[in-house]
Parts: sequence; structure tokens; C-alpha cells
Amino acid sequence: MNAIQIAVVGIGNCASSLIQGLAHYSNGGANEAIGLSRWDLAGYRPKDIKVVAAWDVDRRKVGKDVAEAIFAKPNCTAVFCDHVPTSGVKVRMGAVLDGVSDHMTEFAEDRGFRISDAKEPTLDEVVEVLKASGADVLMNYLPVGSQKATEFYAEAALRAKVAFVNNIPVFIASNPEWARRFLEAGVPLIGDDIKAQLGATIVHRVLTDLFAQRGVRLDRTYQLNTGGNTDFLNMLNKGRLASKKESKTEAVQSVAERRLEDDNIHVGPSDYVAWQNDNKVCFLRMEGQLFGGVPMNIELRLSVEDSPNSAGVAIDLIRCAKLAKDRGVGGVIHAPASSFCKHPPIQVPDSAAYAALNDFISGENRDGSVTRH
Repeated sequence: MNAIQIAVVGIGNCASSLIQGLAHYSNGGANEAIGLSRWDLAGYRPKDIKVVAAWDVDRRKVGKDVAEAIFAKPNCTAVFCDHVPTSGVKVRMGAVLDGVSDHMTEFAEDRGFRISDAKEPTLDEVVEVLKASGADVLMNYLPVGSQKATEFYAEAALRAKVAFVNNIPVFIASNPEWARRFLEAGVPLIGDDIKAQLGATIVHRVLTDLFAQRGVRLDRTYQLNTGGNTDFLNMLNKGRLASKKESKTEAVQSVAERRLEDDNIHVGPSDYVAWQNDNKVCFLRMEGQLFGGVPMNIELRLSVEDSPNSAGVAIDLIRCAKLAKDRGVGGVIHAPASSFCKHPPIQVPDSAAYAALNDFISGENRDGSVTRH
């Protein structure tokens, strides 16, 4: 099989974990495969993924080799791979647009952004880099709320005929117009908003589905999250949170036996706690009624290193995007979107999404279609 060549927008904590992971599973980690749902996905293994282009806007990262930039401040995720080999790929200056909230530049050097004074690229220049690099897949890791910036890179991927994986809660795959354009261009599109390996959303969904299957009426629930990385710092600007809250809330509502009234469900980021760094803590409560209307409740505390928690899923997303491209399939690839994303165009129970994903990977379902339930 050929290598999968990827371009990455946003060299933050999530990109750091992904790139560390690619190095880890190409070296010593290749003997264990711990943390991967699939070592081999239709012939593609983690070591087949290579970074060929990258963009960021922070002056501490622009101009540096990707292998160095992933450890630059304000990144604060766990370092689990001691040796990430030099890639030969320099981080290019990206388009700022709405990618950096104003308040992010006001925090201390090791926390906030420091925008580079390098010249921002035009759309045509990004398209040219994507074409010249031979990129197969463009991974979007921009901050939450980056609507214009995400659309800028989605447009670049579309014009360059590069598959686009949208890891953030700006709606591209779940926007009918963008989905139509990618379909007509024959370019794979997967999104929106990556679902972590074992994070707050997937745990909340599984428990909500369990309530429905066991005949327990869910009356009200909340999911409160705290963290100290740049994602949580960025989300102190509440104006950037609308799509994030919609994405996380709908992920839970879509598997509930009945939709809860707005006053009875709260799902979303709650606060920034600097000393937590990349550790995310979720406080989850669910209240319901058992047989005879007898009340019950569940309280759960989940603590995870946020960025590594999504990196293995990202590796699967990359391989699924490449698989679709190999098959000449364009538009939204629904099976991986429904399985790996919080806000896919088609929401189905996780068991149904998993079955559709396996059929897509095996080739039984070549275009990755999903049936609404």
C-alpha cells in the first residue's frame, strides 16, 4: 500500500498527540498496538501516515520543523513519545481570519497565542501547497469557533481535491451545501467534531442509550467539563461556543428514548482551570425513573488526558478518508462520520455506526452509506 500523506491545520495539542502517536506506533509501540481500535485498516497501518504540510499562526511554531513545533508553547499535552524524528516539513504561516479569539493574545506567554508577523497565505497559495505536497488528507485542528478559517481550508481542500477531515465543531460535513459541493467534486469529506476514544461524549451517549434499552426514563442530565489547555482557554469566549454546545448536546439527544426539554439537559464546556493543563475532567449526572416511577440517579467523574484521547480516532479517520479516496468515493463518508464524530450528518446509535463502519472498511459497503434509524 502507498503511504497516506496528510496536511495539518493547527499544530496544537491534538496535532501533537497525533504526530507523537505516528512516531510511537512506528517504533517501539509497533510491537504492542495498545490504544488502537484497529492496527490494520484495509491494509493501512499507522506507520503509513506521513505529514507533508502544516500550518499554524503562532510565532513559536511557524518556520519550525513539525517535529519541533508540536512541543512548543502553549502546547501542554503529555509527552509519551521521546523521539519524534525530524520530518523535513516546516510549519507554514496560516490564515488567521477568526481562528484566534482576541482574548487569547492577552494571556501569559506559556498560555495564550502569539501571532506571527509572517505573511498570511492566500487561498490559491494554500491550494498550491496542498497539490505540490501530494497530500491525500487535510486534518482540521483549528480552535472552536473558527468558522471563517475552517471554511477557508475546506475550500482549499475542495479545490486541491484533497480529502477533508473536520475535527472541530464548525459544521462542514453536516452543512448540506458543503456536503453537496464535496460530492459533486468527488472529494471525501468526514466530520464534524471528533469524538474521543473514551471521552465524555461517548460515555454519556452509551449510558443514555442504556437507559433507553433498559426502559429507564431519563428525566434530566448534565455534563460539566473542566480543563486547562488552549481549547478550554479559547472557550472562555462564550461567543465561540454555539456550535460546540449544539454538537455535544445533539450527540446525547440523538440516542435518548425521547428528547429532553432544554431546561433538563446541559452538555458543554464549563470552565478553564489552568493547572489541569491537558487533563480534562468530566462531571456527569443522570436522573431517571425505574419500574413504578421509582427515582434513581447516576453520578460519574471521568478524568482523561484530552488530546491523546482523540489521536487514535484521528488515525482511523485519516485511514478511512484515504480508503474512500482510493475507491473514488466523494462527498460525506457517513459510516466513519457517524462512528467517529459528535455531529455527523446522520446520527445513529453507536452499535449501528460501528457495524456500518466495519462494512465500509471491509468493502461490503464501499461508499460508507448509513441508514437513518
